[in-house]
Amino acid sequence: MGENGWVISTLRTYQRLVRADRSGQHSGEQRAIARNGLRQIVADTLQAIGDQVVNAKTVLPWLLASLGAPAVLIGLLVPIRESGSMLPQAAMTGPLQRLRRRRMAWVAGAAGQAAGAAAMAFAAAVLEGAAAGWAILGALAVFALSRALCSLAGKDVMGRTVPKGERGQITGLSTVFSGAVAITLGLLIRVLGGEEVSPLVLASLLGGAALAWVGAGAVFAGIREPDPEPDPEPDEGPDREPIDRAGQSPGGDGTAADDDGDAGWARRSWTLLRGDGVFRRFVLARTLLLVSALSPPFVVALAAGVAGAGLSGLGPFVIAQGVASLVGGKPFGTLADRSSRSLMMWGAGASVAVLAAFLGALAVPGARQLWWLYPVVYLLLVTAHTAVRVARKTYVVDVAEGDRRTEYVAVANTAIGVLLLVVGGLSGALAALGPEVALGFLALMGLAGVLVSRSLPEVSKPA
Repeated sequence: MGENGWVISTLRTYQRLVRADRSGQHSGEQRAIARNGLRQIVADTLQAIGDQVVNAKTVLPWLLASLGAPAVLIGLLVPIRESGSMLPQAAMTGPLQRLRRRRMAWVAGAAGQAAGAAAMAFAAAVLEGAAAGWAILGALAVFALSRALCSLAGKDVMGRTVPKGERGQITGLSTVFSGAVAITLGLLIRVLGGEEVSPLVLASLLGGAALAWVGAGAVFAGIREPDPEPDPEPDEGPDREPIDRAGQSPGGDGTAADDDGDAGWARRSWTLLRGDGVFRRFVLARTLLLVSALSPPFVVALAAGVAGAGLSGLGPFVIAQGVASLVGGKPFGTLADRSSRSLMMWGAGASVAVLAAFLGALAVPGARQLWWLYPVVYLLLVTAHTAVRVARKTYVVDVAEGDRRTEYVAVANTAIGVLLLVVGGLSGALAALGPEVALGFLALMGLAGVLVSRSLPEVSKPA
């Protein structure tokens, strides 16, 4: 196939996968969008495949338990994985914005994730007990910091290379493809796992995940970025105070945000949160939407007390994770392009309803011994989380333009990283009274998230 035939094939493939309004786009622009969009779908899919293995809610807890690691280390998995990937992002913003080709930051992040997964595989193969637990947590911290770079750079590159109306679909498609792999993986674990947990099997899976990130970096490196965009004029409205190009809001100290360079990222972050009402509400909504992220591990903990921790018992939860991605990814992506605000609201509402029904079922005598109850509830919760995740990613990319988009992503993720530690610590403390108490707290938090999400303005592309 010649170069021209390859270009045409790429365009047709992308147009079959992603629905878009092509009016006003010349053929060269369509080809560029298709080429970049397909590379992002493939790279994101490879990254998501690795995520199904390096999962702090399913695979890693099973692995640490099989290695005899202390329970306190297992409890640190989710906070390190989630907070570590968000906390550094505001500090990374300045250096990233100075890069002319920001895809290379994503490639560096993918390499770091590959190294982290490989280190976990090595620790699982040669260490045991507390030593294995600490080594895996250290590798997970490296993994999470590298993921922070990918999260920040990936949204920036997508915003610069793919137009509104297509971004949510790309995220959704990647989720669907990774879900199919997760289902296959879960079935193999369920059928071949047996009653004992095999650290060597899980170490092999982690090694495969490392290779997936190597491939993802190679694919993403081929994206062609346009010249950097100039910052748009500040958006002024009833909910948003004007912020000048230096990031200074009225009522500040009169000093340009960039005067003290990268060291001033904390002050610039606070200025943005204080001066932009819409962005502040989005951060609050995203905090409350943690209900769908923090509740699944408590369901797994309850299941472990019933069914034990054999490797075959891990299978249904991995399958559930994959089914949620496979079923929800593409339709949620399309819904996010129509109204990411509404999808956030309905995703949070669904999480609250599932938790309420689950807590009610646990109060029925004998229900706790129904082994199938826990994977079903887990499936419903991670499906709701898939909706929330696709919606919030699409919202933050659509709400801003240019370098302001990078600031929004970085500051939001850093703020959520801090708040995740607070909320995770509080829910963990409540879990000492019983996982049901923690789930009840998270359900109330999710209900508040529905109300705050509803107050956000629409930013999606008009139909």
